[in-house]
Amino acid sequence: MKPSRADRQQLAESPVPLSRLAGLFRPHRWTIGLVMALIVASSTISLAQPFLIRSVIDDALPHQDLRLLVLAVAGMLAVTIASSLLGVVQTWLSTGLGQQIMHTLRTQVFDHLQRQSMDFFKRTRGGEVQSRLTNDIGAMQSVVTSTATSVASNVTTAVGTAVAMVALSWRLSLLSLLVIPPAVWLTRRVALARREITSQQQRRLADLQTQVDEGLSVSGVLLTKTLGASGTASRRFEETSTSLVDLEIRSQLAGRWRMATMSIVFAAIPAAIYLAAGFPATSGGMTIGTLVAFTALQSGIFRPLMGLLNLGAQWISSMALFSRIFGYLDLPVDVAPPADPTRIDPTTIRGEVRFEGVSYAYPDSAIPALGDIDLVVPAGTTLALVGETGSGKSTLAALVSRLHDPGSGRVTIDEHDLRDLSSDDLAAIVGVVSQEAYLVHASIRDNLLLARPAASEAQLWRALAAAQIDELVASLPAGLDTMVGARGHRFSGGEKQRLAIARTLLRDPRVLVLDEATSALDNDTERELQHALDALSAGRTTITIAHRLTTIESAEQIAVLDHGQVVEKGSHASLLAKGGRYAHLAGSATAFAAA
Repeated sequence: MKPSRADRQQLAESPVPLSRLAGLFRPHRWTIGLVMALIVASSTISLAQPFLIRSVIDDALPHQDLRLLVLAVAGMLAVTIASSLLGVVQTWLSTGLGQQIMHTLRTQVFDHLQRQSMDFFKRTRGGEVQSRLTNDIGAMQSVVTSTATSVASNVTTAVGTAVAMVALSWRLSLLSLLVIPPAVWLTRRVALARREITSQQQRRLADLQTQVDEGLSVSGVLLTKTLGASGTASRRFEETSTSLVDLEIRSQLAGRWRMATMSIVFAAIPAAIYLAAGFPATSGGMTIGTLVAFTALQSGIFRPLMGLLNLGAQWISSMALFSRIFGYLDLPVDVAPPADPTRIDPTTIRGEVRFEGVSYAYPDSAIPALGDIDLVVPAGTTLALVGETGSGKSTLAALVSRLHDPGSGRVTIDEHDLRDLSSDDLAAIVGVVSQEAYLVHASIRDNLLLARPAASEAQLWRALAAAQIDELVASLPAGLDTMVGARGHRFSGGEKQRLAIARTLLRDPRVLVLDEATSALDNDTERELQHALDALSAGRTTITIAHRLTTIESAEQIAVLDHGQVVEKGSHASLLAKGGRYAHLAGSATAFAAA
């Protein structure tokens, strides 16, 4: 069977060194050796069956040798039992081996992707990441438990069967050499046709899955209803489903043709052998027992030969899987954890934040997002970042939680460079509430406990009260155990935002980063929540980004950004008195909402 073009292209772009592959299997070398030994033993034992049959037909039955008959029949039963038991043990070992390797790769890829920067996830489709973790690594099991073991089994069976056939009758073995090639060719032709249909089915099934995900998700249904596109979506789904009906019919017919071809082959080969055995020139005085034994061996050599002929395609497909998985494992970590992190006690941090000569450019952009920024945020004070869309506010705030690392300069908290802190310590120090509140599909309790797994019931309710959402949660029939729904769609935008704020405040961080944290709230609710945030920010360093003047006018320090540069700094009153960029933004109806 021919390897797919996609697999060939994958290996051409990212070849897999055999040394790396060997390193993956090296810890399991004793298990692999035992599996191979079991395969060889099982295949060798099975070859005794035809010789026992010959002994029964040629010797035991004609001569009424009861002892030989009992021994031969007992031998046949013993061969079957031994082969079956060895097969069970081999399956147990190989499946366990495959699962262990899958587990190792799955956890390594997941852990490595967790350490990737936000830039990676912004430029990579979520479905692609999921496919690598589930489909590709899932297919690894068949590589280890099926492909590798079937190669060993096919080689052993084919070689052993060929030797046994020659031992029984070299004349009929020569005849087999003439019969097998056209039979193999015909079977492969039908298999290739079915493979192409199967590939088309997989592509159409992927289309169908995408249409289900996009059309029946909460966001997808909302989009189609508001655009009046339900009819169009239904027609697209119907067309895809119709094409799958046709492909399934063709696949079944191709499968029947394959089975019919195999049946003809399996019937034709023994027929040719029986015919040859009837001619003195080719029979060589062959006994009936030898003929029956040879026919049994002949029928058993066809499948391993087909398996070996497909080895090239199986090898390329297997290597393509490894290539895709290793491709993710080899991704450089833009925000790498420190090799020797600075040991700190997060509870002793005061919270002074400094930006010292900070510049940053996104990987796919030649224009710097930030350039040579120097800012000091004293512990316990508030810095408000303002500016038009794309000025660099969110990028600068993201550096504080180390979602990015500066290209030059450094960001410090209490003079500790963030690149020297462990991710756990930094997460305990810096809390973030972004403009897109994300809730996992779980209960309110589970969402809150993500921030502090050991939090008590009282602590959960205090965080909810601080975020002005405790009364709503208390009014729900299931209370804290209410499911939030996919991406929190059970709640309104403002309610999700307040739950996200409660989750962050539950950690009691020394530094707060509020990136449009109140953007989804109406003016009255925002004012109430802002009072709570002001009270909780006391003694805490807060960096806030907002378009609303009421959110930032009380900040001790305001930094105005324009094209990645800090163009003004000062308090609300001093910046208004300057009559510069901030005064222009404050007076613009498009920049700030009315207080």
